[in-house]
Amino acid sequence: MEKNTVLAIVFSAILIIGWAILMPLIQSKNKVNIESPEVAQAIEQTAEKTPEAAISENVIEEETEEEPEVVLSEEFKTITTKHAKIEFTSKGGDILSYKLINHKDIDTKEGVQISDCVTDLNRTCALTFGSAADSIDNTIYNVETEGNTNTETQKIIFTGSKKINGKKYFVRKEYTIVNDEYMFKLDIKIHTDANGLDVNGAAYTLRTSPQIGPRYNPKSDRYENRQFLPYNGKKVKKIILAKNQFNRWEKDFVWGATAGKYFEEIVIPTDTSIIGNVYYSSKVEQDDYANAQAFFERRSFTGSDISDTYYLYFGPRNEKELKIYNSSEKNYFKLSGHRLSESLQSSGWLSWLEAILKWCLEILHKIIPNWGVCIIVLTILLRVIMFPLSKKQSLGTLKMQQLQPKMQVLQKKYANDQQKLQQEMSKLYKEADYNPASGCLPLIFQFLILFAMFNLFNNYFDFRGSVFIPGWVSDLSKGDSIYKFKKSIGIFGENIRLLPIIYVGTQILSSKITQMQGMSTAQNKKSTQMLMMYGLPLMFFFMFYNAPSGLLLFWLTSNVLAIVQQVIINQMMKKKREEMGTSQPVIAKGKNKR
Repeated sequence: MEKNTVLAIVFSAILIIGWAILMPLIQSKNKVNIESPEVAQAIEQTAEKTPEAAISENVIEEETEEEPEVVLSEEFKTITTKHAKIEFTSKGGDILSYKLINHKDIDTKEGVQISDCVTDLNRTCALTFGSAADSIDNTIYNVETEGNTNTETQKIIFTGSKKINGKKYFVRKEYTIVNDEYMFKLDIKIHTDANGLDVNGAAYTLRTSPQIGPRYNPKSDRYENRQFLPYNGKKVKKIILAKNQFNRWEKDFVWGATAGKYFEEIVIPTDTSIIGNVYYSSKVEQDDYANAQAFFERRSFTGSDISDTYYLYFGPRNEKELKIYNSSEKNYFKLSGHRLSESLQSSGWLSWLEAILKWCLEILHKIIPNWGVCIIVLTILLRVIMFPLSKKQSLGTLKMQQLQPKMQVLQKKYANDQQKLQQEMSKLYKEADYNPASGCLPLIFQFLILFAMFNLFNNYFDFRGSVFIPGWVSDLSKGDSIYKFKKSIGIFGENIRLLPIIYVGTQILSSKITQMQGMSTAQNKKSTQMLMMYGLPLMFFFMFYNAPSGLLLFWLTSNVLAIVQQVIINQMMKKKREEMGTSQPVIAKGKNKR
């Protein structure tokens, strides 16, 4: 055997023997003592589980570990659309400011503030985890935004976790804001590993703004108020909010709103069954200025997830903006059937007449671009239309005077037989071709027109901010002003107004001319005449001193036209009396026969 072959065999044998000796020593150092009871149990439990179960357990264990608390600072985000400038805070994910940029506040010279009277204790769209009586959520959430003014919608999303009664909840508030509408959507999502959410009988409470702008003085501005408007699917109940109220709406509910004269906030839950209680409040929380707020309590739940959606309208109380939500094709969210137009101010059963008058007014405005002049023209047209009725009423009064002697004879003759008296009186009216009801019809028609015009001119949105005569009547929705004091003076407020003074003067003159028809003091006591001529106009002066100038302009114009009309009718009546005087012997002869 060669020397090299022998050396290779010997070297290989040494390596094999060495490896056999060293390996047991190495393994003894790395070997786990499976005889230990704890280790044996762990191995046994691991062997019984599937790989999926082991992974799942590891994940849950990681989630249940206490994460280090991250302290967030409050952030403010502003979203601007074609209609509004909205400021949000990450504290609670609430709205701090909601200004309507296309509708100016006369006092502030800025957009009307829909989110008024906001404080650290009460914010717009704030959530209370619990009932309406609990405190609002002040958790600071993470915030992110999507979209901009060039996109169809913008979103702002608030997310984070909070502990409620020692249990952890994940909260998400997502606002979807349409750039070209006043309606926006609010999605509220809550997740918990605990069993549901129940705090004082409710999961959470959503609230509207504490108050709606523009601000007003309830002592001097009697034509402005705040209302709570619950809609039950058929009609709206209008509840005027007195000071320091906090009441529960106990009837059917589809949507609810808080409203001023020209602006409103409507809250529409997509599922009304989740709403437990609805409250409305006018508590005074700051500056002696009462709130006008609605609270919507969400029922408690027993599952692990809440996913609720609300549609909110923050904007003008105006048919033009509200009617687009009657048809799904006309609005971004495809809403229909909610009848938001029911929230408008109306004359009730006379709303049809108000709609006709509004249509006439809007036709005139297309020709005459001044609402004050349109009011005057419309009033003239109405007086022309009603002139034949007024003429007929006056002639009927004259004919009644002519029949008065015969009526007195019949009343004496059949004083003890009312049935016979009625028969003879009807016969007399028929012979004279006179209908006693004819004198009432013109008055009824004029009353209906007056009532419908009062509501229209007092609440018509387009009058807001409309100038009639610069420097005097600068806003038809408010009283005129020729001088402004530094302080408020009782019912007169801060302004000296000219329209109420002119109105009272024309009212007194109209009453005097009307009484010149020939009615004697024997038929009307002098004290009654004085009350009608001076007392009523004076009372109206104080009642309507702060009335909207558009409304006073209508009454003033109507009075002036009534004076002209009455002068014409008086001349006609004078000629008619002269004609009646020549035929008086005939009437007397007929009277003697009876």
